[in-house]
Amino acid sequence: MIRSMTAYACNEADIGHMTLNCELRSVNHRYCDISLKLPDRLRFIEADLRSTIAARINRGKIECSLSYKKQAKAGQDFNVNIDAVTALLAATDQIEEHMLAPLSFSALDILAFPGIQQEPEADKTHLNEEITRLVKLALAQLLEVREREGAQLKVLIEERCLKMQGFIMSAGRRMPEVLLLIRNKLKDRITELVAQPDFDRLEQELVILAQKLDITEELDRLETHTTEVLRVLNQKEPVGRRLDFLMQELNREANTLGSKSTDKEMTQIAIELKVLIEQMREQIQNIE
Repeated sequence: MIRSMTAYACNEADIGHMTLNCELRSVNHRYCDISLKLPDRLRFIEADLRSTIAARINRGKIECSLSYKKQAKAGQDFNVNIDAVTALLAATDQIEEHMLAPLSFSALDILAFPGIQQEPEADKTHLNEEITRLVKLALAQLLEVREREGAQLKVLIEERCLKMQGFIMSAGRRMPEVLLLIRNKLKDRITELVAQPDFDRLEQELVILAQKLDITEELDRLETHTTEVLRVLNQKEPVGRRLDFLMQELNREANTLGSKSTDKEMTQIAIELKVLIEQMREQIQNIE
């Protein structure tokens, strides 16, 4: 199944006293590169999340971001770290001794200081399960987007492959005419320059020239590679790297075809093939 590597998905869920938000972004990359952005209190789940994502995605740069906000519930108490408050007040007393005009501060200022409010101890096993469930839901959305965009890319590549096959057939039909034109031009030119031309020698030279200009192998390989592209597009596993390799092979054969061209029409065919190959290559860069 063809999948694009560019996609975005997000989801959120209420877990305990928190509302947790998960965002997933995916962009092009040669390999599977997973980046996690987690709050400090959720660092314990990093390894599990990395494994969960890697199990579903084979290629692409993936950024997974988790954030949470506390829910304000009726009757909820604030857990205050009294030891931290005592240490903070003692430190402020020492500092104020060196100040000419110390400023007063309120209990709310103290509560806002890092480490004063204590987070209730969470059940990490339960939290792990719930967060994994949330990430899997977001991951399913991400994969759905990648598959939807991949289906569009598949259509574009198939259309270009079919156009290429049309140009390959045209080149095959044109080649005998090209060789005949070359033969006639050489024969006429030699007749003009030589009173008694050696037509036997001319035939030998024409055979050698025809062998040099023969593009049968290039056309056969172009046809084989385009057929393989169409076949690979229908495989279930990730195919981006194989398609990228096939584009290199197609480009090599199109270059050889252009270098052997001695005819305006054949040169134009080679150019059209290279344009189509480049268009496919650009699309394939975004396929998993």
